[in-house]
Amino acid sequence: YWLKEDKTHLNVVVIGHVDSGKSTTTGHLIYQCGGIDKRTIEKFEKEAAELGKGSFKYAWVLDKLKAERERGITIDIALWKFETPRYYVTVIDAPGHRDFIKNMIRGYFPK
Repeated sequence: YWLKEDKTHLNVVVIGHVDSGKSTTTGHLIYQCGGIDKRTIEKFEKEAAELGKGSFKYAWVLDKLKAERERGITIDIALWKFETPRYYVTVIDAPGHRDFIKNMIRGYFPK
């Protein structure tokens, strides 16, 4: 057991301008790395399409609040953890809208 290699920890923080596709890109990355299953993505795709936001299926991996889904913006930081055969991955998706920057700062520097 002592010969087993430890996995590398990767911490990723995604920041950028509002409507630049941070949540969509991050959700897609999580899906492509096996951090969420296809069935869940298909569920998000159906739910998003019902609200006329079919392209938001990957963003909904991280945007859980009703207001986030209705408005199509990230309001609070979202944290997602998963592992691959070689890595433990922690992803933080941050809001880009200036009204919610305080939520981003609070997430990075908790008291």
